[in-house]
Amino acid sequence: MIIDSHQHFWNYDPVRHEWINDEMAILKRDFLPPDLLKIYEAAGVDGCVAVQADQSEAETNFLLQLAEENAFIKGVVGWVDLRAPNLAERLLHFSEFPKLKGFRHVVQSEPDPNFMLREDFQSGIAQLHAHNYTYDILIFPNQLPAAIETVRNFPDQRFVVDHIAKPYIKAGKIKEWAAHMETIASFPNVMCKVSGMVTEADWGNWKKADFVPYLEVVSKSFSAERLMFGSDWPVCLLGGAYPSIKNILESYLQDFSEEDQAAIWAGNATHFYQL
Repeated sequence: MIIDSHQHFWNYDPVRHEWINDEMAILKRDFLPPDLLKIYEAAGVDGCVAVQADQSEAETNFLLQLAEENAFIKGVVGWVDLRAPNLAERLLHFSEFPKLKGFRHVVQSEPDPNFMLREDFQSGIAQLHAHNYTYDILIFPNQLPAAIETVRNFPDQRFVVDHIAKPYIKAGKIKEWAAHMETIASFPNVMCKVSGMVTEADWGNWKKADFVPYLEVVSKSFSAERLMFGSDWPVCLLGGAYPSIKNILESYLQDFSEEDQAAIWAGNATHFYQL
């Protein structure tokens, strides 16, 4: 079994999706479940977790509707304003939707590297555990120290680091990122998605060998019990077709035990998101 723990859907809008610049022109169109289902059938993927791309409750409702209509969408990571004074009310509202598994904020777009440590944001994180919600950490490497402090503050909260914290693969930088990843992995309530790597590499010229040093770090730090496969479709298309993205991890895992491979491809995501 294979579960893609990280992908997106959208009806393209140039204002709402302003982060898609001209260099990313391939993404300037709609990406919806029928498109992905064809890819999954060819690639042998059994289901997925749909993750928010737009920071609005409308986005959360959009993904929940798609999940209701498409059985292969096993779970949704949505968005809610974690800083809102009425957050408790909004979480209670969303608790009525069984496919909603957790939330995410696009912290990578926040200019303050310590954004996650804001008192109002920490207050929001503190309210997730009562509803058994997960939290996806989307950050750049310079935001890792704040993420480390956050997971330290909430030992009972389930966290997962998206896209292995987006290291500077194209530049070949690894040392500082690796040290922080080892630290954040020391907290047992944190998992890591092996996803989004090609967008941090040289899109048109990457080789599988480029990712091995980074995969070695997360494999050693988190172990097979706390890693999960994610494609980051359709954003991954910037670096190639879905099969070539999936094959990066397939090649790396070929010497892993069958048990460890099963955990990374599906078991860990199923357990973490309670799919």
